[in-house]
Amino acid sequence: MSAVEVLAHPLRPLLLSAARSQRLERGLTRMPATRRVVDRFVAGPNRDSALPAVRELLRQNKFVSIDYLGEDTVEPAQARRVVDQYLALIEVLAGLSAQDSEATARPLEVSLKLSALGQALPGDGYAVALGNARVVAAAAAAAGLWVTVDAENHTTTDSTLAIVRELRHDHPETVGTVLQAYLRRTEADCRSFAAEGARIRLCKGAYREPEPVAFQRAAEVSASYLRCLRILMAGKGYPMVATHDPAMIEAAALLATASGRGRDEFEFQMLYGVRPAEQDRLVGLGQRMRVYVPFGDQWYGYLVRRMAERPANLSFFLRAATGQH
Repeated sequence: MSAVEVLAHPLRPLLLSAARSQRLERGLTRMPATRRVVDRFVAGPNRDSALPAVRELLRQNKFVSIDYLGEDTVEPAQARRVVDQYLALIEVLAGLSAQDSEATARPLEVSLKLSALGQALPGDGYAVALGNARVVAAAAAAAGLWVTVDAENHTTTDSTLAIVRELRHDHPETVGTVLQAYLRRTEADCRSFAAEGARIRLCKGAYREPEPVAFQRAAEVSASYLRCLRILMAGKGYPMVATHDPAMIEAAALLATASGRGRDEFEFQMLYGVRPAEQDRLVGLGQRMRVYVPFGDQWYGYLVRRMAERPANLSFFLRAATGQH
């Protein structure tokens, strides 16, 4: 399947719509084969069940970003429960690896979705999410961990990046964010954050977005990714190259060299359970590799969007469901 066929694949809009379908979620979660997929790509239903995977990745000299799955919080009390989950997680993670105060990267970080912290609450959602995120960022900073604020659909981007800048005012070394290359605005956002010296995870994008705000063809998205990556590599910050695409991996290594960056001045990132052999290869080459490790019982939207990012992944997930490798 070519790059153009990937984003134009007829399954992509269907999968993105399915990611928000409660009826499909109820049906899939009852299927026995679904459990095999979840177990392979989600580290566990709770914190304790996810920690063995985190410890094993650290043993393999990989970095870890751990995400408590959930989004679209509709009650302030629910948002506070998410905060409590992160505070408990940070307390445990703080004891898992020694932190070198001189290191340019933290082996452990937590990933946050602001919609899980109350961003969409009517009226004061921005203030609620900011306040909750400040609590998590302060705890992470005290524990020597990083925080990366995830990107969601384009309607939240202005709010998310404004919150990120407020968090970075207090914790510039702790807080980074995600930018999505399929959004037309992202090249400008990369220039701005690179000039600030921010830590940026660059991904292609995983939501269904309209043509006026997002590139629709995979070739356009890939070209945007490369433009954004070039900006980040030449900037003052710390690029995090979130991709499983071999062409983007090769391009990132070449751009880092051309920009005079050493292997300790950027990192690659991949998803838990996806291309583990490639993850090992990059570690073997001395590259920094961070694995995005999700846990929790709210896994449905996460997995379906991963299939939609690259519909060819559907066969990958189906093989996992049937026990094939």
